[in-house]
Amino acid sequence: MSRVWNFSAGPAALPQVVLERAQQEMLDWNGSGASVMEQSHRGKRFIAMAAQAEADLRELLQVPDDYAVLFLQGGATQLFAQIPMNLAGVGDSADYVVSGHWGEKAVSEAAPYVHVNVAASGKPDNYLRLPARDSWQLDPRAAYVHYTPNETIHGVEFHDIPEVGAVPLVADMSSNILSEPLDVTRFGLIYAGAQKNIGPSGLVVMIIRRDLLQRAGRPMARIFRFAEQAANDSMLNTPNTWGWYLAGLTFQWLKAQGGLAAMGEHNRAKAELLYRSVDGSGGYYRNPVDPSARSRMNVPFTLHDSALDAVFLQESETAGLLALKGHKAVGGMRASLYNAVPLEAVAALTDFMRDFSQRHG
Repeated sequence: MSRVWNFSAGPAALPQVVLERAQQEMLDWNGSGASVMEQSHRGKRFIAMAAQAEADLRELLQVPDDYAVLFLQGGATQLFAQIPMNLAGVGDSADYVVSGHWGEKAVSEAAPYVHVNVAASGKPDNYLRLPARDSWQLDPRAAYVHYTPNETIHGVEFHDIPEVGAVPLVADMSSNILSEPLDVTRFGLIYAGAQKNIGPSGLVVMIIRRDLLQRAGRPMARIFRFAEQAANDSMLNTPNTWGWYLAGLTFQWLKAQGGLAAMGEHNRAKAELLYRSVDGSGGYYRNPVDPSARSRMNVPFTLHDSALDAVFLQESETAGLLALKGHKAVGGMRASLYNAVPLEAVAALTDFMRDFSQRHG
């Protein structure tokens, strides 16, 4: 068996040491004689593992006690609807800052449950830059302000946390959570699908200020209510035990790497290497995003001649570089540089790009 360099946008690369430990423990987890997937989530072993995973996440992000940490089933798209259900009452409005495809989808899914005010949008600029702050039309009476700090498809990222006053700030951090240090106290709610920087798909991690759990929201089943999940330690029903376990291993791996400060430096080095290769290619490769908004996690780029796209993808896969095809909405190529992608992978990609341009120039 040989491992490839995986640049998939999600489900994405996981740390090899995490996969190897899961492999070792597959048939006998924690001396139990059975897999973690075969354990009761009510059992002492699983509850201890779940508590340790939460403690490690809190340590990594320095999550204060007045925030609850939830490990939920589903994906971020499901949360697009659940967030207005929980945070907004009948007749309430919420502000949405839209910087790409996933911001658009969040608006679409929220619309049946709250009056959506698109306070700012990058769509007039084809999502190649972030909407200027002085253009944001925020409502101080809004139930919350929602934004997407990193857009995986268009490759744009906020490099600071927007100031929105007293209104709770809600962030879909699916693609950049745990990629660098973060001031959690600036947010009312953070949520992230696991399949990029945390673990396998099917799990969502949420960090929510406890006072927001007291909001009445809209009438809904208990299973959809964040307060119920918090009161039951994310075990109102059987959780995604495999995803929770792998997330816990990933948190331990992050701590062993030196925490989020070290991870932030590592991620910056990877992104800078790839952007230098694109910008220094003499126009053979291009990244259209405004440099001030370029993503560290997702780097879209095009070739000078789109007729070469299929050849690039075929040859790159043969060279052991996986999942470089860009999203259909923008075309071209995309390299996702999540935490588990090492610098060596990016070096291999830039070497291939240089060689490809010389052979097909």
